[in-house]
Amino acid sequence: MSRIRARFWDPTGAKYAIPTYPWRMSPPHLLTLRQLTAAGLRPGGQGVQAQILWASRRHGAPGVRVAYLYDVRFALPKRTATPRQLEALAKANAARRTCPVCRRDAGYVLPRHLGTCLDCADAGEVAA
Repeated sequence: MSRIRARFWDPTGAKYAIPTYPWRMSPPHLLTLRQLTAAGLRPGGQGVQAQILWASRRHGAPGVRVAYLYDVRFALPKRTATPRQLEALAKANAARRTCPVCRRDAGYVLPRHLGTCLDCADAGEVAA
C-alpha cells in the first residue's frame, strides 16, 4: 500500500474517530448517499458508519476530501410520494412556469431576476 493510501487507512477508527478508508478501499457493504439513492435506498435513520478520505489537488479546493459511508444492511427502501403530494408538486412547478404578464405557460422555469418570460422581458426592453 502506498504512503498516501496508508495515511488514510484506519478501519478501527483509532485515528479519525470513525472507521476511515482510502479511495476505493472500503468494504462492499458501505455505500455513499448517492450510491444508496441509485439503489433505491435511504439511510433510514442510521448515522455515518465510516468515511473515505483522499487527497485532492483540485483547483480552488485543495486538501483532504471526505465521503461519508452508510451500511446497506441497515438501509430502508426510499419512500414514494402520495398522489396528493405529486399533485401539489405539479401545481407548484406550473406556477413557476406561468408568466404573470402574459399568463401563459412558458415551458421553462421563469428566471427570477426577470420575473417574466423571455418574450415579455424582450418586449419590455424594446418598449422602454
